[in-house]
Amino acid sequence: MTVVNQLSKLACTYLAVVVVTGCSNGLSSVRNVTYPPDFKYIERDQLRSGMDEMALHISILDGALQYSQADDPDAIREEVLTALTNIERVASSLQAASAGASHPFMEDHMRSFVATVDKARSAASLAEPRYYFAGKVAGACAACHKVNR
Repeated sequence: MTVVNQLSKLACTYLAVVVVTGCSNGLSSVRNVTYPPDFKYIERDQLRSGMDEMALHISILDGALQYSQADDPDAIREEVLTALTNIERVASSLQAASAGASHPFMEDHMRSFVATVDKARSAASLAEPRYYFAGKVAGACAACHKVNR
């Protein structure tokens, strides 16, 4: 093997190591060099914990909507409103964290999701609650994750 081939292989190996370490959680200092200064990198654990919390509240909302014709409509409305409030809180924090960040799908779609949650909360608060938008919120996770996988 010639010296040029050996140097070429060494350079490729070095480049691969830099790319892999720049994407790993443990070496954030490498990301300071590999990403522009205004780029906001969201750690996987931070994103997972927010999504996991939102999934819990979506599950509670879904369960409440399944029994929306039950004997105690006020209790169901309260459960729906509490779940929607929690979903909006988590989604808003994820939206704020994703602005200019490493998750473009979230950046593109989280604003409309938060608006839908707000509409759902308003509709569920009416004297005669309407749960159409709450149903859209409950199904939005599956729709977004199916498209963005």
